Amino acid sequence: MTRNVAYAGKKFTIAFAREKNGTYPAEEFMNGQMTQAEQVKLAHLFLLAGDHGDFSNDQKFGDLKNGMYEFKVTKQIRFPFAYSGKESRTIVVTHGFVKKKDKAPKEDIERAWRIFREDQDGRLTLVGKGAR
Repeated sequence: MTRNVAYAGKKFTIAFAREKNGTYPAEEFMNGQMTQAEQVKLAHLFLLAGDHGDFSNDQKFGDLKNGMYEFKVTKQIRFPFAYSGKESRTIVVTHGFVKKKDKAPKEDIERAWRIFREDQDGRLTLVGKGAR
């Protein structure tokens, strides 16, 4: 299965998760709900993550716990992500949402895990030289 790649960096590939129905929620949110300026900010976050792998800036990256993280595009626009267990050095972005309160809504974290599991279930496990 081919992968919709948002950015191929020096340290990580940033890819959009694919739901079992064939949709790409993060990519669809980005293209349909965000302004061009917001898309540029997201692209910059992808570049930071993909080329440098430094997620220490809590203004740009958040920890949603248990292996789920988030790109913070603005104070409200968030994109959850997790590291692929089936593809070496790949970050899988699940979907985008607008945060209305201080914390990410539980429903969006649950949705992120559902989308991530669906995406990973559709992937073959890496075996051999390239696997990590």
